[in-house]
Amino acid sequence: MDVRAHGAALGRRADVSEAAGRLNAVSAIVGTEAEAHDSRFAAELKDVVFSYGKQPFIQGLSAGFRAGCITSIVGPNGCGKSTLVKLVNGMLRPSAGQVLVGGRPAAGFAPKQRALMVATLAQSMRPPAMTVEALVACGRYPHQGLRGRMGAEDRCQVEQAMELAGVADFRNHDVRTLSGGERQRACIAMTLAQDTPTIMLDEPTTYLDIGACHELMALVRRLNREHSKTVVMVIHDLDLALRYSDRLLVMQRGSRLGEGAVDEVLASGSLEQAFDVTIRAHDDPEGRAYTVYRR
Repeated sequence: MDVRAHGAALGRRADVSEAAGRLNAVSAIVGTEAEAHDSRFAAELKDVVFSYGKQPFIQGLSAGFRAGCITSIVGPNGCGKSTLVKLVNGMLRPSAGQVLVGGRPAAGFAPKQRALMVATLAQSMRPPAMTVEALVACGRYPHQGLRGRMGAEDRCQVEQAMELAGVADFRNHDVRTLSGGERQRACIAMTLAQDTPTIMLDEPTTYLDIGACHELMALVRRLNREHSKTVVMVIHDLDLALRYSDRLLVMQRGSRLGEGAVDEVLASGSLEQAFDVTIRAHDDPEGRAYTVYRR
């Protein structure tokens, strides 16, 4: 055997092996980066198309809701805010594009699977004829078996949710007898009992007085900061959205007009464009507030 030829062959094999190792390493890094990219979003819409009947409404919309953040969806009436919530929670399905929840295609989830990942508080639900505790217990449905019986873990989660939302003292009250703020807290307790990483709130401050609005937003912030909940909310009050959110998604006529951190979106002018207003920020020892002027 030619020793030099054998040595050259071994060298080539070593080079090939080293190159393969580098390729595998690069592939691993790329895969890790892809996973990291997906994990940034609790929910994401990619090139989504949706129509009500034959009328096109959303065409090619892409947007993401960052995990661990409070994101407010804002925009004029009829711009598609609530439609986005319904696309994420499965009440509506896109005719094209993809909705991802937790980095996975939402279309592949069974209803109970999705309910273990996203809890939704719908717009001003009609108060049911039941006690607060019974309402909050409804949030445990996705975790229960075929018989639907409450176990020790279910009861513990219901109790914790009522305590956190501040409605434990009303546990035996009929939901219909509560004030607007108390009722919203009871409904939020129900979504908390569902024990999902992401909570979606569709116009949670509707019909609430200003004090109750700030109490509710303080609860939302606490859920996010202390309990690591990702919160996505549709909200009309720009001052509340700007004060209590980490990020904003500005909608106009079924399209994304602006998206990003609050200060970035405010500086971009997309909020003022969407509502045809002028917004001024005011710094105070109590925090920053915002005044909205009609143009």
